[in-house]
Amino acid sequence: MKIIWHGHAVIEIITENKTDILIDPFITDNPSTDLKVEECRPDYILVTHAHFDHVGDTAEIAKRTGAPIIAVTDLAGYFEEKGLKAYGINFGGSLKTDFGSVKLVPAWHTAALPQSGNVPRTLGVAAGFELHIDDKTLYDAGDTALFSDMQLINGGDGVDLAFLPIGDYFTMGPEDAVRAASFVKARHVLPIHYNTFPQIKQDVAAYIDKLTLGVGIRAAIGKSFEI
Repeated sequence: MKIIWHGHAVIEIITENKTDILIDPFITDNPSTDLKVEECRPDYILVTHAHFDHVGDTAEIAKRTGAPIIAVTDLAGYFEEKGLKAYGINFGGSLKTDFGSVKLVPAWHTAALPQSGNVPRTLGVAAGFELHIDDKTLYDAGDTALFSDMQLINGGDGVDLAFLPIGDYFTMGPEDAVRAASFVKARHVLPIHYNTFPQIKQDVAAYIDKLTLGVGIRAAIGKSFEI
């Protein structure tokens, strides 16, 4: 499968059967992405939680393409209110799809989306995704602090690729993200959620150097790599 990091926490996965999966499509107002909303044509959209920089342009893309949205139940219900197709799952629950399966796993973070008058609406809680695709296991941690139950991801058997936030301030920082990589026994790690805003400025090369040799992937925005 092909993986493309589109800046911040925006991940695109293209499976062997050409299914296009887009995670956390924060595009408009994202200063570090190569994507244009009108060019996105995902088959599925996955959203980890309700913060603006993860919900992003989900509704617009889903409305135009018909792509179903997969998210925690409360957030999925919000999208259904807008007339969009959504699958709402909850922690420990899995959804089987034509590309594999999606399991919702915990994240330690908040989850509210500003509404009219900038009043926040809480839409469930933050989550991560354990993805089983093309005989590979991927883990998108979403926005999270480090927590010991990460060791239970994929039953403790390790993951082929982990998407881990390293920005600090809003999520875990580089030191904790090194521990997270160890907790989930990641064969490869793609650092995400850094350098988009001044508060989350990080030295990604320094982070990768702290990982076991060969584990870290320093991906260029918009450039694909294969696992």
